[in-house]
Amino acid sequence: MRYLTLLASLMCMALSVSAAKADRRVAFVVGNGSYKNVAQLPNPPIDAKAMASTLRNVGFEVIEGSNLSRDQMTEKLLDFGRKAQGSDIALFYYAGHGIAVSGTNYLLPVDADIKSEMDVKLGAAINIDLTLEQTMGDAKVKLVFLDACRDNPFAAKIKSNSATRSVNVQSGLAEMKSGEGTLIAFATGPGQTALDGQEGNNSPFTRALIDNITKPGVEIQQAMTSVRAQVNEETRKGQLPWGHTNLTGSVYLNQAPTTQVANAAPTASGMVPAATGGSDGVELEYWRSVKESNKPEELNAYLTAYPNGQFKALALARLAAIKSGPSTATRTLNAGVDPATFTDEATQVTEDQIGLDKTKRRDVQRRLTALGFDTKQSGAFDDETRSVLKRWQTARGYPSSGYLNKLQHKALLSEIVAAPATASDTSQKPARRAASAPAQSSAPAPAPQRSNPGDAAGAAFVGGVVGGMMGGMFRR
Repeated sequence: MRYLTLLASLMCMALSVSAAKADRRVAFVVGNGSYKNVAQLPNPPIDAKAMASTLRNVGFEVIEGSNLSRDQMTEKLLDFGRKAQGSDIALFYYAGHGIAVSGTNYLLPVDADIKSEMDVKLGAAINIDLTLEQTMGDAKVKLVFLDACRDNPFAAKIKSNSATRSVNVQSGLAEMKSGEGTLIAFATGPGQTALDGQEGNNSPFTRALIDNITKPGVEIQQAMTSVRAQVNEETRKGQLPWGHTNLTGSVYLNQAPTTQVANAAPTASGMVPAATGGSDGVELEYWRSVKESNKPEELNAYLTAYPNGQFKALALARLAAIKSGPSTATRTLNAGVDPATFTDEATQVTEDQIGLDKTKRRDVQRRLTALGFDTKQSGAFDDETRSVLKRWQTARGYPSSGYLNKLQHKALLSEIVAAPATASDTSQKPARRAASAPAQSSAPAPAPQRSNPGDAAGAAFVGGVVGGMMGGMFRR
């Protein structure tokens, strides 16, 4: 009977995952850059290719094109409209020149030659509102991303040929409102212009979309919050994406397996009703996957999925800790640490580059234990050590991958609380935790830029206490 129950559970799980993946997703992805009558844009075709690949990886059928003429764009849009009819998620992405005339937005094919407002309205440009209505009107979820807020290349011509009546030609694109079940996102605010980025690279907006919208288990509106923050930071507050949404549920482009099982019957549209709190193993696994994260959007994704979850208080406390930054003691430990240590992700490759032999691995384990992050000093980095490394990284504000890079290793060495292990003392007992007996260390090595051994011991004591508390809080 036990085996039958297990088999039934596995079948239900497989069916629920299949149901989550069975939704029909269609995307229109076009990047126009090789314009014939105005300045060319080097990056939109690169942006479109990267976006198309990203969307295919999460199950979209992509109608893709680059450097399309008016007729070619029309052909692609007709194909998109046919395939998007009745779809669960329809996504529209465009990178290239776009203009706003009298409050209406238009996309520009590469052969556009616009001299007047009449040219715009009689078909030389693509009316965005009409296009979206005709191609995506009956899709259950509609997502629109417009990386088309460059300077209007035809503004001067249109104005000079409109002397007989007033015409409003603005920079960037005009504001658009979204209908029910729709999210519209612009590379920057209404009437403002966006950056194309360095030649041969993605634009800041498209790069942020690719980095965030298909993260496992991250809801699309949470992802867009991260997109805005990333673009704002990358452009030094010179560009802030803008959007409007009327989504009526949670939308995941890459639903995490744990979320899929928790919501065994997701709607076909890809919208997932918020899960209720519970003590089941699914919620526990979800929490374990984000509890040590330094990214607010990942913790917020947990709170969205489990608004009354059993780890809600811990998630809120973690968010508050991230917002307020490291404690004073941790900031003291991090003083003088290379800023890149807080951003550079560590992997197995970066760890291999350090050249840690068994003795040096044991030294790392001994230092972690002395700082309050207990682990066996075996000289092998097993799952337990990886978990402890993650807790140490989280406590220090470093990317928590469980692996080391040269910068993190150097930072760990700067937190010396006991003499480094050597081949001659590898059989000795591990050094005592600094928090319990900092003054008894027989030969503490001075930390960099410290002239008073007593100060070094005091800082080590504080570091051990803070590290132990934070490590214990987030220990599995």
